[in-house]
Amino acid sequence: MPLLNEDSAINSELSEGWFAVRRLVKDTFGKRPDINAILFLIGMNELGQIRDNWGKEEKQDLMHIAICKLFEGEGYYAFTHEDEEGWPHYEIIKPLPNIHLKEQEAWLKAKIVSYFKENGYI
Repeated sequence: MPLLNEDSAINSELSEGWFAVRRLVKDTFGKRPDINAILFLIGMNELGQIRDNWGKEEKQDLMHIAICKLFEGEGYYAFTHEDEEGWPHYEIIKPLPNIHLKEQEAWLKAKIVSYFKENGYI
């Protein structure tokens, strides 16, 4: 059995990227974020609005925007329009696969790391 196989190299790269994202957010905002906080930040970034106070439903909408944006490139969602208040709207093209929770988390983290890299944040 090789000491380093392809899966461990991929997991190591994901871990390094995930820690870089969390470190950037912590250094910027002073708090160590969880995955939901990072989705919330991505949603605000995509909306282009920053506020201190968001309603519960708005927070959920921002996290939904983040999920749509992260998976748009893989053909799961498609941007349709911005409403009169500037909120982006997406339509579902195909459902996300039904995979184990650990796999979902790793996939989401990989998409978040890609988003931060593509936007030049890390």
